[in-house]
Amino acid sequence: MASDTMIEFTDANFQAEALDAGMPVLVDFWAEWCQPCRMLAPTIEEVANDFAGRAKVGKLDVDGNREVALKYSIQSIPTVILLKDGEVVNKFVGLQGKDVFAGAIDELLG
Repeated sequence: MASDTMIEFTDANFQAEALDAGMPVLVDFWAEWCQPCRMLAPTIEEVANDFAGRAKVGKLDVDGNREVALKYSIQSIPTVILLKDGEVVNKFVGLQGKDVFAGAIDELLG
């Protein structure tokens, strides 16, 4: 799942990769069994490619990484959060279009 532009976030690497990133971070909370999550995956990958080097974009499997999911009160998936300086600045629940995520990141990069 992780690629050159997409990060696989975990409980173990979340502090370093997301909270201490020094740039906007988009985190897609998902699970393998979740059909809407699978439908969202290509959109998240496009956003990762479009913002490579300017924002970190990746996925966190809620089944294998419950600590972070609990910390951010993820109750339904897909949920996508946008972080800046370690703080949640936006939260999207359900399927969203690429333009929604790109617009939110562009706003932070302003």
